[in-house]
Order: sequence, then structure tokens, then C-alpha cells
Amino acid sequence: MSLKPRTIVFEDVWKDLRETVQQVMTLQYVDRSVWSNRFVDVYVICVAHPEPLADRLYLETKTFLEDHVQKLLLERVLVPDAEDAPKDGQSTPSATPSDLLLARYYDAWMEYSRGSQYLNHLYQYLNHQHIKKQKLNEAEVVYGCINHNDSQEKMEVGDLALEIWNQYMIQRLGSELVDQILKGINAERASNSSGQSNKSTNFIRGVIQSFVAVQEYRRKGSLKLYQELFEARMLEESAQHFRIVASELLQVCTVSQYMEKIIKKFEEEEKLGNIYLHASSLSKLRKVCEEEMVTKHMNFLYSECKEMVATEKSADLRNLYILLKPVTEGLKRLIDVFLEHIKEQGKKTIACMKGDSVHIQFVENMLDVHRKYEELIHRTFRSDPLFLGALDKACARIINEKHSNNQVCRSAELVAKYCDSLLKKSKTTEGEIDQKLTRSIIIFKYIEDKDVYQKFYSRMLAKRLIHEQSQSMDAEEMMINKLKQACGYEFTNKLHRMFTDISVSTDLNTKFTNYLNDNWLETGINFSVKVLQAGAWPLGPTQVVASFAIPQEFEKSIRLFEKFYHINFSGRKLTWLHHLCHGEMKLSFEKRNYIVTMQTYQMAILLMFETTDKYTCKELQSSLQLQQEIFQRHLQSLVEAKILLLSEEKMSDETEVSINTNYNNKRTKFKITTNLQKETPQEVEHTMSAVDEDRKMYLQAAIVRIMKSRKVLRHNALIQEILSQSKVSFAPNVSMIKKCIESLIDKQYIERTPNSGDEYSYVA
Repeated sequence: MSLKPRTIVFEDVWKDLRETVQQVMTLQYVDRSVWSNRFVDVYVICVAHPEPLADRLYLETKTFLEDHVQKLLLERVLVPDAEDAPKDGQSTPSATPSDLLLARYYDAWMEYSRGSQYLNHLYQYLNHQHIKKQKLNEAEVVYGCINHNDSQEKMEVGDLALEIWNQYMIQRLGSELVDQILKGINAERASNSSGQSNKSTNFIRGVIQSFVAVQEYRRKGSLKLYQELFEARMLEESAQHFRIVASELLQVCTVSQYMEKIIKKFEEEEKLGNIYLHASSLSKLRKVCEEEMVTKHMNFLYSECKEMVATEKSADLRNLYILLKPVTEGLKRLIDVFLEHIKEQGKKTIACMKGDSVHIQFVENMLDVHRKYEELIHRTFRSDPLFLGALDKACARIINEKHSNNQVCRSAELVAKYCDSLLKKSKTTEGEIDQKLTRSIIIFKYIEDKDVYQKFYSRMLAKRLIHEQSQSMDAEEMMINKLKQACGYEFTNKLHRMFTDISVSTDLNTKFTNYLNDNWLETGINFSVKVLQAGAWPLGPTQVVASFAIPQEFEKSIRLFEKFYHINFSGRKLTWLHHLCHGEMKLSFEKRNYIVTMQTYQMAILLMFETTDKYTCKELQSSLQLQQEIFQRHLQSLVEAKILLLSEEKMSDETEVSINTNYNNKRTKFKITTNLQKETPQEVEHTMSAVDEDRKMYLQAAIVRIMKSRKVLRHNALIQEILSQSKVSFAPNVSMIKKCIESLIDKQYIERTPNSGDEYSYVA
């Protein structure tokens, strides 16, 4: 067979081709050889000589399809219902009378749509070599290279067949078809039997899909017919149906029952939509359902909200969340009620705190509240960030609440004490300590006055390190790293330096021992020193006790160490903090010997009795050169331990002090404690005043830094900048910021801009 163009008689070729097209469109059997010949006929027509006849073939095919669809309409779809009724002796058809039109349309569409696909393959050469080449190039149209009137754009044969179906079938029957579809869908809604009648379901789904399929070839607006013909009416009738259902339920149901039935209705509609509708309609149907059954009845749904939250009804709250989540601002009231409930519960748990373990009760009670409502949010509200945010706000308000303007919030102090109790030596395992410290960070993050926490924590850490009370140095370091992750390097800088000093001191003591051995020197006692950087440790000048007559037993060791230290570190000054020192002393009595751990001043008092049995208080104090308050406190601790005896109950200068020669204790090794290591009210007050001073310096530095970069700034803008920068460490009040601004004006760092009362400028 030659593929060269040749002269043909169109009518003769079209006659055979038309017969095959008829067979294809009615899904009759076509022999392979006949199919091949008809494929060649299409090619021959398209390349005919002297002039291609593709346009004529296209027009003849179009005319055939138009006639075919009109014939289907009249002979198969629009037949009277009586013709489809069962004859005498015949079985009842599977379709109900209301389904007959849908069934006939569906059968005709299934045959036609498949036939059009086969026809498109048969006309493949026409589609690719003739129609596609004639399609307008979009770029040429935009830039005006082609005139729209020069040629008329043609569709591929398969698309043409669909367009003809739309024009002659759907445009004629569309309204009736949609009536029957909606009738069937509403019947299924009423019987709650989505998809139970398989044939009826297929008819409805197939007809709806035909509305989409006939315009799928379009690049834009492929769903226009579906949306205008069916979707708009479907949504309108659905809204009316939902309105009626909601009205009926509201008359007989409680809020809890109503929510359960509405959620079930949502599930039914989703199932129905998945069966029948195009995917683009599902969200629209859901929105209509939410509008009619939820949004319009918000007040009813919220009528029992407070009770649900107060009694923590998880099932009802979960249902309420599911219904309100998609509604704009729907969750706002629920979140507010939930937040207030957490606040109330949190306040109740910390209101009953008392005793010496207030810090433990505070942190663990708050952690219990946080854990409880975090689990509730996860279980009930699907870990919604809005509810987690409400939990954060509630916890922050509880933890940072001040009962009065003059009262200081103690949360930072209590959390620091809680960490201190964990990190001190105890029977708690390291695993438990790690777990509790990790959880304490949850409460720490809510604290606004983190600088207060830092002050208390650093003071307590200093005591643990100096008095060697830490349970584990690894746990100490882990906690500092957690604080560093939460607040940054600056927050833990001094804490790291304290750790460094302890490790350096260990090496220094080793070198001192080597120095003594190398020079054949002896101290006469076991002696170790911790050298602390003045700027890193919270040991302010008020705590340094200058007056103290060092016992001669200690003098040699101290002088040797000072000599060794100045050899290795010239130019550094050593200040001895005797009030922080401690040691072990062996006490020998008639009955037994004891090894007692005590502080330096206690040791100094007892050493006075090596040669003399009795002293007056005045003699002891003047010999040791101690301040009266400090002397009495340490003497009292020895009296309470029954190592020393007083001649009278009330201590005075003339009171005689003597050794208790009949001292007896079941333990041969023990420790004498004083209240020095405990946080006194004076120390707490000193810590808070130190925090205030640090805040003033921080704010002044921040103001100078901001003004140096901005040069000129209005008062309110400056306040906002300062609040933004300081929120990491603390939340300053505006009055403190104003005082700092005034102080800097007095110091001539900044000045008020002339002719403007609320603007400042930087003084270079």
C-alpha cells in the first residue's frame, strides 16, 4: 500500500468510514483488518491530492455525531416511562421509576463516552497532523501575529464528541437530570443508607461524572458546567436539608447529644460526598454543613461550655473542638474558658503550701498541673497550638502573679531552691535527679524574673561547691547546660566560671603539695584551698569578715600557701574568707574520741580550750577578735551540741564557758551545723536588692546602647525597645525605666531634644 497522496472520491471513502464510525460509536465488533483499513482511509483523506480533505472529513464527522446524539436522545433517553414498565410475565426492572431517566441517560452515556474514546484513536492522524497544527499558538495570539478571523480553532475528535454530547444531550436534559439526582441523594439522606442500592448509586454517580467529563479537555473552566448545572443546586438544597435537621435536633437534644449527632451527620455527608461528588465539592459541602448546623447555633453550643471545662468532660470537649475548629474565631471563647480554668486549678494547688518544703510543693504542684492539662490537650484537642498557648499563658500568670504591688513574687526563689534541694547530697538516684531537673526547666521557662532566679541559683551553687555538698558534678554541669540552652551563654557565664575555679583549685592544691615536698616543708595539718575569682562568685563585700585572729595552728599553712601562690601568680591579691571555711577536728574525751566537721570559727573557739578549761565570753571574743554577733552564733552552736557548757542560760560578757568533760555521743563522726549555710531573711533581702541594682545597671546600659545607634528617639519608642531587649531576663516596670532615663540625663549620656517634651537625643 502506497502512502503517497492521491486523488480520491470523498463520498466513496466516507461511506465505508461512516459505517465503521457507526459501529465504533455503538460499541459493535470491528474486525482488525477493517479497523486498519479505516485508519488508512483517515490518512488518505487528510493527504488527498490535489487538495487535502481533512476539513470536510471533520465536518462530516461532526454532522454524524450530532445526528447520532440526537437519535440517542429521542430513541433511548426520552422514551416514555411506560415503555420501560414491566410487561405481563416480565420481572420488575432493577431501577425504580424515579431512576428510569437516569438509567437510560447513564446507559447511553457509557456507550457514547467509550465509543468517543475509540473514535479519537481512529482519527489519530487527523488530530495530530491537521487539528493540532491549526490550533492557535497562544504566544502568537498575545503578540498579534495571527488574526482570529483567519482560521477557526477545531477540537480533537474525541473532545468534539464530548462537546456535542453537552450541546445536544446535557443542555436539553440537564435540569431534569439534576432533579432526579438530588431526589436520589435526598432519599439516601433520609434513609441513612449511603450507597446501599448499588445500581441506583452507579446511575447517580455516572451522570454526575458525565457533567465533569464532557469539559475535561478544557484548560480553563473544566468544571464550569458541573458547578453551574449541578453543584450550585446541590449546595443550595443541602443547606436547606441541614437547616431542617438542625432545627429538629435542637428541639429534642441536649448540647452533648446535639454534638454527637452533628458529628455523625458530618461523617455521613462525607461518605455521601466521596461516593457521588467531584473532589472539589467536598470542602464546599462541609462548609455549608458547618454554616447551617454549627455557626448559626454557636450560642447553643457554648451554653454548657463552662460546665464542660469545669468538670473536664473529655468526650464533650473533644466533640466541641471538632465542631468549632473549622469556624473562624470559633475556638476563642472555649480557649478563654479553658485558660481561666487552668488558672483557677493552678492557684488552688499552690494556695495550700506550707512548711519547710514550700519550694518542693510549689514546683511539683505546678508540674502536676502542667502535665495534667498538657495530656488533656493532647488527648482532647489534638495538641492544638492554640490550646498549648493557653496553657502557657495560664501557667505564666500563675507563676508570676503578685498578690499585691508591694509583695515580691517568690516563684524564681522557690524554683532555685527546688533545684538546690535536688542537687545537694541525698538518697535520690542520678536518674531521678536528671528527670526532675529536666522537668523543672518547664517551670523555669515561665518565670519572668529570670535574673532573680539566676541570683538565687548562683548563691546556692556557690554554697554547694564551697561546702562540697553537690550530689554529682555531672548533674551540676547538666543543669547549667539546660539553663544555657534556655537563656543563652551570658546567663550562665558566671556559673561556668565558678566551675572552672573549682577544677583549677584542685590542680592548684596538687601543685602546692608538690611544692611542699620539693622544699621539705610541712604544714602540720591536712590543708586544701579553693581560690575563687572575685567577679564570678556571689560573695559580696558585706559577707567578707575582716576581723579574725587566726589560730596559730593555721598560721603556718596560710603563710606557706601565700608564699607559694605569689611565686606562681605575681600581682594577685588573696583575701581569706574564713567564714566559708570548714575542717575536721579530733576531740578526745575520757570516754571516747570523736571526729567532728565544723566551721573555722567553731574550730578556733575549741582550740582556745587546749590549755585552759574555762573562759568568759568576753575573753574568748577578744582573743579571737570576732564580731559579737558572729561569735555568739558559733558559740551557741557548740553549746547546743553540748560540747561546751555555759555557767548561765542567758549569754553575757561575764558568762563562763567550759568544756563538757562528760560529753558522750553514739556517733563518733558527725558534723556541727549552723544556720550560716541556710538562707536567712537578711540574705534574701540582700539578694533582692542586688537584683534591683543589677537591673538598673542593665537598663541604663540598654538605654545608652539604643540611643547610640538611633541618635534620636521618642519616649514611647525607647520604652518599647527597652522592654523588647530586657524581656529575656526580666520584665521591668515603666517607672524603673523612667528613673534610669532621668539618671542618664543627669549623667549627660542623653538629653531631651529642644522644643520636644517626649524625645531624647544621644550626647556624643
